[in-house]
Amino acid sequence: MTKKSVCLASLALPVVMAMLLLAASSSVSANAEPSAATAAVKIDNFVFGPQTLMVPVGTTVVWTNSDDIPHTSVSTDGVFKSKVLDTDERFSYTFTKPGTYPYYCTIHPKMTGKVVVQ
Repeated sequence: MTKKSVCLASLALPVVMAMLLLAASSSVSANAEPSAATAAVKIDNFVFGPQTLMVPVGTTVVWTNSDDIPHTSVSTDGVFKSKVLDTDERFSYTFTKPGTYPYYCTIHPKMTGKVVVQ
């Protein structure tokens, strides 16, 4: 063996090991479950904020009542319906189909909002 071939051979093993490690780590991340998306709607001062929320399919929307009085979040199409939410209580719904989902507060019907799922 020449000095040059010995040098190349000694480099081959670490390079092959590094390539195997990289290949293994990329396959692990490719098979990992994606984290579920969440979005927030804050109920405060008799307003749903944001009034229009755009999210991808699979997103869980969480409504939080930050007002001092009770509110609800009810779909006008009957898709979802929260219980009466007291201060700091939350309601969540996961949107599995694209579409526009208008909603309102049954206690204060002038409070409206919508979730647009793409």
